[in-house]
Amino acid sequence: MSQSNTGTFTLTDNASGESYELPVIPGTLGPSVIDVRKLYAQTGHFTYDPGFTSTGSCESGLTYIDGDVGQLLHRGYSIEDLAEKSDFMEVCHLLLNGELPTPKEKEKFVHDVTYHTMLHEQLANFYRGFRRDAHPMAIMCGVVGGLSAFYHDSTDIHDEHQRMVASFRLIAKMPTIAAMAYKYSVGQPFNYPRNDLSYAENFLYMMFAVPAEEYVISPTVARAMDRIFILHADHEQNASTSTVRLAGSSGANPFACIAAGVASLWGPAHGGANEAVLNMLQQIGHKDNIPEFIERAKDKDDPFRLMGFGHRVYKNYDPRAKVMQKSCHEVLEELNLDDPLLELAMELEKLALSDPYFVEKKLFPNVDFYSGIVLKALGFPTSMFTVLFAVARTVGWVAQWKEMIEEPGQKIGRPRQLYTGPTARDYVPLEKRG
Repeated sequence: MSQSNTGTFTLTDNASGESYELPVIPGTLGPSVIDVRKLYAQTGHFTYDPGFTSTGSCESGLTYIDGDVGQLLHRGYSIEDLAEKSDFMEVCHLLLNGELPTPKEKEKFVHDVTYHTMLHEQLANFYRGFRRDAHPMAIMCGVVGGLSAFYHDSTDIHDEHQRMVASFRLIAKMPTIAAMAYKYSVGQPFNYPRNDLSYAENFLYMMFAVPAEEYVISPTVARAMDRIFILHADHEQNASTSTVRLAGSSGANPFACIAAGVASLWGPAHGGANEAVLNMLQQIGHKDNIPEFIERAKDKDDPFRLMGFGHRVYKNYDPRAKVMQKSCHEVLEELNLDDPLLELAMELEKLALSDPYFVEKKLFPNVDFYSGIVLKALGFPTSMFTVLFAVARTVGWVAQWKEMIEEPGQKIGRPRQLYTGPTARDYVPLEKRG
């Protein structure tokens, strides 16, 4: 990657009267950035930005978000086009390699991923070390981290071939790991992956098939699953992706880095939002109660919030939600479910979208609102929602990790701090403290 300055930003220290020229670097889209890498050397000051909300931590060509207009691009392609016209394997190829595959490239890519889906057989014993009621994300953290103990031939981050093999293995094995975590929790036998199925079909098969009967995969359900994977594949420098990059900057092996991402994603403020949607719907309880809860959501003094509405980044409609909304209605129509919670969700969507308060504040349903409904309709327990997010996001984590490792100027992450603790003081022996 190359960086070219388009000007300077002048910073003036009012106390000393000195001015400093900081380079301004443009991106291909979005705001330019002020390069503060030499700020401390020049001024003796650090920047202070809790949560890194105004700090560009890296240079990346993978994903671009414009929250004001509701735009999400992967390598320049809109998420709407990718979700409607591609499949998850094409999006994986795009994120990893920079371009959508040709038919021949796609065939090879799908083959390479498909033939890495099996887990080392000894890992089945690893699962049995967990309690039956262990959260699937706890199991996933452990198993993903443990992969480095089984695949020594793909842990050298400086070897391009090993990086590629590790990338394939992670993308391929995450559905297997996730499905086995679910099967273990419900006491059913593990299903081995099938190479004759697509990525989404294979995951559904490993999740829900049982030896006693044939499992028939609905094309509508498989397409909805594939879209969920696409819509969650990457989302710029969020908490889990930043965690993967920070872990990777130390030179840690790829399996350890992705395990760190899984752990970060587990947080309810990040990967647990769609589970929170269902909890909210259960709290509302009945369609007749929706107006009351909508009024509560408008009251700033009331702690109740409509989960799955609005987004920290998107100040307009979440572009992923538009696609997920379509899949949501397709799945509900296909399955013809008589579920009061799903009916409640659809009524809440209708009333909120027609309420001037939510329209004016652009508090539209986001992707988590619809994905939670779809996943419940498909039969996934809420404990698996974040696991599914991790399966989808693995390709984004891997692509971001790979991009960082291949950056010539890459450095170990080392944020600074504003220290507010005690100044230096003399040590007092125990017998004199009192």
